[in-house]
Amino acid sequence: MELNRMIDHTILKADATQEDVLRIIEEAKKYHFYSVCINPTWVSFAAEQLKGEPTAVCTVIGFPLGANTSEVKAYETTDAIHNGADEVDMVINVGALKSAQYKKVQQDIEAVVHAAKDKALVKVIIETALLTNEEIVKACELAKAAGADFVKTSTGFSTGGATVEDVRLMRQTVGPEMGVKASGGIHNEQEAMAMVEAGANRLGTSASIAIVTGAQGGGY
Repeated sequence: MELNRMIDHTILKADATQEDVLRIIEEAKKYHFYSVCINPTWVSFAAEQLKGEPTAVCTVIGFPLGANTSEVKAYETTDAIHNGADEVDMVINVGALKSAQYKKVQQDIEAVVHAAKDKALVKVIIETALLTNEEIVKACELAKAAGADFVKTSTGFSTGGATVEDVRLMRQTVGPEMGVKASGGIHNEQEAMAMVEAGANRLGTSASIAIVTGAQGGGY
């Protein structure tokens, strides 16, 4: 198993400068990470820097609250793809899910899936720290029904990140054919491997180098 090829090397903090983003890109090239995950404003820059490289460009949609309208999320997806995004990680409408407005949640995901169809892979951030186990299961079922490619644990900007228990529950819910991305609070190789063993096949982290080198890391 090549852990590096499971990692979305991530920088999403508000004060990230172009120099910070470039550093993430260069690290991704050096360590052959699967993608860089950056805010939409940096997508065109990252796409230019990674032209001809195997590293994908991943960005976030409706981030970090998921409370944008579906129309805005769809436009944001179209714009990101136009700028060079290969993958989009969208945040669900958490409040609608917790209000049991399941049709609204599925339609929200579908808006992004349709905007990205045949152009970019879609990961659905369900923000597990805010959900009960029953809500995690429902969110995964809705993402699968909407045609998304992955479910993802967390934005890294809420009350908690990925847990082994949540990842295991997500994998059990979506089955073997859909992707599961664990993100938030993965600091080292041991924690990364625990997520993989629980069923994750993609990892979102800013501690990527620590994970692949065995050093002690911190961050998203």
